[in-house]
Amino acid sequence: MTNKRIVFTGGGSAGHVTPNMAIINELGTEWDVSYIGSKAGIEKELIEKMAIPYFGIHSGKLRRYFDLENVSDLFKVLKGCFEARRILKKLKPAVVFSKGGFVTVPVVIAAKSLGIPVYIHESDITPGLANKIAQRFSTRIFTSFEEAKQYFPGKKTKVTGSPIRKALLLGSAAKGREVLGFREQLPMITIMGGSLGAKKINEAVRKSLPQMTAHFQVVHLCGKNQLDPQYSNYPRYRQFEYVHDELADILAATDLVVTRGGSNAIFEFLALKIPMIIIPLGRDQSRGDQILNAKSFQDKGYSVTLEENDLNHETLMKTIERVYKDKAKFQSKMRDASNKDALQVIIQELNQIKG
Repeated sequence: MTNKRIVFTGGGSAGHVTPNMAIINELGTEWDVSYIGSKAGIEKELIEKMAIPYFGIHSGKLRRYFDLENVSDLFKVLKGCFEARRILKKLKPAVVFSKGGFVTVPVVIAAKSLGIPVYIHESDITPGLANKIAQRFSTRIFTSFEEAKQYFPGKKTKVTGSPIRKALLLGSAAKGREVLGFREQLPMITIMGGSLGAKKINEAVRKSLPQMTAHFQVVHLCGKNQLDPQYSNYPRYRQFEYVHDELADILAATDLVVTRGGSNAIFEFLALKIPMIIIPLGRDQSRGDQILNAKSFQDKGYSVTLEENDLNHETLMKTIERVYKDKAKFQSKMRDASNKDALQVIIQELNQIKG
């Protein structure tokens, strides 16, 4: 009996890749997996580390506003459609699973033109432009938030939550502290500005260090090229551009997290029962999806939102003190959360597909 083949697509940011990675890691041996992404995006680096066949295509940026580059990017999308169609005709997958990002549009259109079922997952409360387009060509739609269902056709949409990487749930707090060299019994804060970091968050954190490290041990994932050598030996403070294999152990040791409002990350922290301070990207930097994600989590009692316009070292420290003081209340709300196992729900639906 031959294996069924599945092609994943998604890219542009880690948030469009890590849920795919979570699903890939849990698929059974009856599946053969391939991935279509951009030629040089973050997805290429992440997926090739998994030793999965990777195919790069052209993809233009999708914009909601007028820009002369929209014309040239349209040709890139069209080129990407032909490239994706050629790859899919060769692979003959039973299904394409799309997580969003600009690169997915050519893949989804090509799959539809070949009669290949398309499953998509939307992480945020409001759909991104790629998934707004993709829904027209999709067979099945999954969403992280209940609030997102209203934006998609009801008959083919299912609320699942976000696929969580199982490895993240298996971390060791003792190993995390050992890796970091933290030997004191002080509580630990982990600060994450997203896969590219966040300059304003980094500045506020470093200005807060004298006060923060008086009460906490601090892990700062500050983003690529954002390390500051003058803080390399600062007591009770560790800075990294990014961590990979150690992340599960670090999060297991974490008492409080400061994060952007990306859906995948905050659902992971929810699963780990770590109280959050969410600093969402503003509307001047995004379509406002992180603001809505943060509001939803704050309304449910999982987090506190600190707007970036209000962020400085004083407001950051006051918010940290407030959230840590009420840590037990946040964790109680998190334990009461409806714990849908998105990973298993999605895999069960995929396994129903005939090869």
